Amino acid sequence: MSELILWNKMKNAVIECHSVDEIKQLRDKAEAYRYALKQAKESPEVIRKAEEIKLRAERRAGELLKETPKAKGGNPNPSQPVRGCETLSDMGITYNQSSKWQKIANIPEEKFENYLEVEKELSTSGAIRVARQIERQEKIEEIKKSNPQKVEGIYQVIYADPPWKYNDQQNTEKLGGAEKHYPTMSIDELCELDIGEIADKNSILFLWTTSPLLEDTFLVINAWGFNYKSSFVWDKVKHNMGHYNSVRHEFLLICTRGSYTPQNIKLFDSVQSIEKTNKHSEKPEEFREIINTLYPYSNKIELFGRKKVDDWDVWGNQV
Repeated sequence: MSELILWNKMKNAVIECHSVDEIKQLRDKAEAYRYALKQAKESPEVIRKAEEIKLRAERRAGELLKETPKAKGGNPNPSQPVRGCETLSDMGITYNQSSKWQKIANIPEEKFENYLEVEKELSTSGAIRVARQIERQEKIEEIKKSNPQKVEGIYQVIYADPPWKYNDQQNTEKLGGAEKHYPTMSIDELCELDIGEIADKNSILFLWTTSPLLEDTFLVINAWGFNYKSSFVWDKVKHNMGHYNSVRHEFLLICTRGSYTPQNIKLFDSVQSIEKTNKHSEKPEEFREIINTLYPYSNKIELFGRKKVDDWDVWGNQV
């Protein structure tokens, strides 16, 4: 009974905390207590209770960090604090901790409580996985809502230019990355799209990607039920800033499901030199004409398209 009273007191203390400093101290005490219990080889149930208190404290810390000026609009930057506000280092919190705790704070209360109740082994990483699963599902639902037209047909040709999400700082507004122009999707989110449901048993996928994402793109290809076969290289002529070299190309990967060779025997050069326009992510129409030439008799759909084109169905939130 005394243990139950202790846990309830700690749980209430978490709820009543209204400052980051206080909740950080409570979280650290819970972590130290959990570690001591583990070293003493206490029962898993007791250790789990300590982990629960730590997670509750981390979630509350995330809520408070989100309310502070430096945390609004994303993870706080400890080197660029808002004037008059404490930095993360002042509070004894790392950038990584702040990011994780705010993610946990994004978990709806009902789902957070369910995680605490049903999961055998609680951990910060486990709670982060729950948060990411919820984020992915919300993004997919958002994309479905922004694309009111339902794709019901079966297609032999699928042409896709996904809104790839990059993991570096190229997405900042200052640098003019993809996030500035449209909602992006992670690899997991793209993999969860049911593209296989609209692809014929013998069909072909033309998929745009870039060098930084080339390896991860194959996860999407496989998840959609296709196998890589070949590629086109778009030489943009103009150079773009890159981390390791001056990048002036993108890839159009050619992937098949079953067997779907061209209906028109014409070989195009695998490298197409076409100067890029000033519109972000816009692809040359010459590639669509190549596809039309190779597959004149197929049902065709463009995914993540921006405009309607004759003899093509289109699915995208910018149409």
